[in-house]
Amino acid sequence: MKLVDSMARLGTESAFELLARAKALEAEGRDIINLGIGQPDFRTPDHIVAAAQKALADGHHGYTPGNGILPLREAVAADIARYRKVNIDPDDVVIVPGGKVTMWYAILMFGAPGTEILYPNPGFPIYESVINFTGAKAVPIRLRESEGFAFDAEEVLDKITPATRLLILNSPANPTGGVVPRAQFDRLVSGLERHPQVVVLSDEIYARLLYDDAEFVTLLGYESLRERLIMLDGWSKTYAMTGWRIGYAVWPRALVDLATRLNINSVSCTNAATQYAAVAALEGPQDSVETMRRAFDERRKVIVAETNTIDGFSSILPQGAFYTMPNITGTGLTSKRMETLLLEELGVAAVAGTSFGAFGEGYIRFSYANSTDNIQKALGRIRDYAAGTGWRSAA
Repeated sequence: MKLVDSMARLGTESAFELLARAKALEAEGRDIINLGIGQPDFRTPDHIVAAAQKALADGHHGYTPGNGILPLREAVAADIARYRKVNIDPDDVVIVPGGKVTMWYAILMFGAPGTEILYPNPGFPIYESVINFTGAKAVPIRLRESEGFAFDAEEVLDKITPATRLLILNSPANPTGGVVPRAQFDRLVSGLERHPQVVVLSDEIYARLLYDDAEFVTLLGYESLRERLIMLDGWSKTYAMTGWRIGYAVWPRALVDLATRLNINSVSCTNAATQYAAVAALEGPQDSVETMRRAFDERRKVIVAETNTIDGFSSILPQGAFYTMPNITGTGLTSKRMETLLLEELGVAAVAGTSFGAFGEGYIRFSYANSTDNIQKALGRIRDYAAGTGWRSAA
């Protein structure tokens, strides 16, 4: 078979590959603790499940509009007004089967040979993968541990050239848990006035998972960006609905029809019953969201404290999402070697920092979307190994 060249440029999400390897080891009888995959270990709340069941019982078995059912788009607009304090038109919302779909559409719209797209590094691996797939030049925005893994606005602006078409931002962030301060957003948005050709994709999927009074800043709040801003969010992280595959984006009015057309050409529409479940998630009780956030907050403190007792590891306290990105340079091991050692020798699944970009070398990502007991057990295994065998023998 002769495939098109672009297929060779398509990457993957290593957390899923790691999950498959971990499952294979479990099938062999190994005790594996998964701190790799980024999904809540909570059940989807019962009222959301009941809404999907009711939708099926009521006969919602067919196609839906390409941009999503109106009740859901209205519920999204109401939720944005309630949480983000911004008014948007439901007609600017496009419902899609998962957050990645919006990334795919946005990057396809603006990525092509001869263009440049800026993206966070270390960052969600699908950004760089799809940019490379389109033939565009992937220009990394380096996120530094010393700055809490937030970007520096001036550094971002300095990377913009006449070829830049899209700027991808993510706060709170995967894989670092970093939260960008408002002052950096203010400087960035002000500077973008000099670059009217640059569209912004703001990935805000972790908007409700913040700690220590960290401020969530939505780019929808900057009126000067509204006509060139794509804001991505969804239900997976906030409502423990990863397997339901549903997300949304608020698009500039000029791009709504194109996004809808991409939906129709690729997936036709989003699952009908899932959309009714998503309405119930937004309009129903929100106590489960806070319960989950509080649990993550407790685990966040535990995992950082435990990590900092391990020889060769150090971790700052993240302000959002449910990830930590410990620095492992003190072990002398590469990120990939550490990933392999943790899984195959210690039974702990964690993702190499380089899975999130070249600037992730020297780091490993832990997800604390697991129980406190499992976190302590996993970190105890690593601490015992470091104190016993030591890292030098593993290099």
